[in-house]
Amino acid sequence: MKIASWNINSVRFRIGIVEQFLREESPDILCLQETKVIDGDFPEDAFRALGYDHIIKHGQRMHHGVAIISRVPVVEDDRLDWQANQEARHVGVKLPNGVRLENVYVPAGGDVPNREVNPKFGQKLDFVERMTQWSAQLDTPTILSGDFNIAPLECDVWSHKQLLDVVSHTPIEVEALGRLQAAHDWVDLGRRFIPAPERCFTWWSYRAKDWRASNRGRRLDHMWASPSVADQATAHKVCEPCRDWLKPSDHVPIVTEFAW
Repeated sequence: MKIASWNINSVRFRIGIVEQFLREESPDILCLQETKVIDGDFPEDAFRALGYDHIIKHGQRMHHGVAIISRVPVVEDDRLDWQANQEARHVGVKLPNGVRLENVYVPAGGDVPNREVNPKFGQKLDFVERMTQWSAQLDTPTILSGDFNIAPLECDVWSHKQLLDVVSHTPIEVEALGRLQAAHDWVDLGRRFIPAPERCFTWWSYRAKDWRASNRGRRLDHMWASPSVADQATAHKVCEPCRDWLKPSDHVPIVTEFAW
């Protein structure tokens, strides 16, 4: 089974490259973040035409939004409000083998890494803390995927020194993500298959005229798994060429394969 995750930054605007990705990569399940569409306007027909008949949506007008698109039967399991304000940032399903798949879009956190002057940063930290508390109680084999908006390792950003005070790579965020990982002994499948310090960026800013030349990337998108599930993972890759496609997202898909 191939499971993909992609912050698409508007699924309707970029449905063309989503279809291209599904035809070329043919994942069994695709987790989307930042869909930016209410459930009633979600482009279901495009997915069904490609054989993805199981569509679990948690949408919101103009902002946020997550969805799980699948060729195999899935059952919606939960919609957790880790943001504590009803924003559409999570949806979970149960797979046919009993494994849970949780799709999450962690808030970006604004520009200033100080919760006293930037409430968005505090919301981000609180969001991760609620995920940590949930993880500590988790007793089901689970995959946690999505846009975490945190690049934890020094090699997960183009310049550790220059980004230490930039939201997504600050020590307080990295520490929070570390506590989340420890709460369930989550296995970071990205770094299991692409060991540090090998390049593993999943996001490049739109600001660069040539994203490849500047190469100022960050690893913000992750695929984690419970230890028992991680043992069944056989491959993981970052689909970097998607960043060059027509009307690209600033994120690229990640794909993990499991021997089920």
